[in-house]
Formats: sequence, C-alpha cells, structure tokens
Amino acid sequence: MTGRQFYDWQTAGGADDVMRMVDALERAELHWCAIGGIAVNHWAAEPMVTRDVDFVVAVDEIERAVAALDAVGFKVERHEWSVNFGGRSQVSLQLSTEDFYREFPARAIAADVHGILLRVASLDDTLAGKIKAWRTPERRPSKAIKDLGDIARLVEAHPQLTQTLPTDVAAALDRA
Repeated sequence: MTGRQFYDWQTAGGADDVMRMVDALERAELHWCAIGGIAVNHWAAEPMVTRDVDFVVAVDEIERAVAALDAVGFKVERHEWSVNFGGRSQVSLQLSTEDFYREFPARAIAADVHGILLRVASLDDTLAGKIKAWRTPERRPSKAIKDLGDIARLVEAHPQLTQTLPTDVAAALDRA
C-alpha cells in the first residue's frame, strides 16, 4: 500500500480533496503552504495521518484563495481566525488568517507528503507554528499534547532544533 493509498483509506478519499486544493491554489498562482501536522509529516522521520490540512496564503491573497477553492466545489465556512473548507472526504481544510503565519509562504518548500505533492512551511516555521499552537491557552488538552508530540517528532528528526527551543518547551519535553 502506498502512502497516498493509506492516507486515502484513513480519510475516506482525502487525497483527492487535498490534490484538488493544491491544484486550485497553484492554478490561481497563489503564494501558499501547508502548516501544522501536514508540514510536520514532511519534516519528521515517521508520518502520522491527520484529517485536517492547515494552510496559509499570503495575506493579500486570502480572498483569491477562498474564491479558487469555492470555484472547485469546496464548501466555505468563515471563522474569526480561519476559513474552513469541506470537500467530499473526511479531510477538513483550514486556511489560517492569523498574522503570525504571514511570511510562511515566502519560505515554503515543495514536498511529497503521503504521496501528494504540495508546499510546506520551512522546518523553522513548522516548529514555530507548533510552539505557538502548544502555547495557546484555550486549546483543548488533547490538542496541546499532540502539539508537544509534534514538537518532539521534529526535534527527534532534527536534533539541532534542541538548541533553539524556548525554555518552557524544552522543560515540557523533558517532563514528557
């Protein structure tokens, strides 16, 4: 079974939705990249299936991204800090509109994640995004634990990151 087949099996056809998203964003010539768990899967030694694809676009391209995804059939749902898109599978696509991620697309790289070609945040940006998520106080405990686990996966695959970890993150990893 290929990585893409496994991802499809776990997400009830999610690879098609992700590939439609990538195609729509690329055809619109947007500056974008995947963040969160999908980006971690590129940088970590062992990928884990996630049913959400978090991504960002250049701040002045948000409305163009929404229009591009709407045009290819994704259902659009707006929230305070994101725009969510639903397709045919169990994958949820979430466009973050937070300023924190504004520069990530400029540093993105091409990657193969689960057999799907897409753009992902740089290693440093992926780590920074996971630290930000872990530090968000209103996050559910299960999400915070996953974020800390993702940070651990990044550090295990890239030991040089240990030296860049903030004290609170390093202490949490030591306790884990």
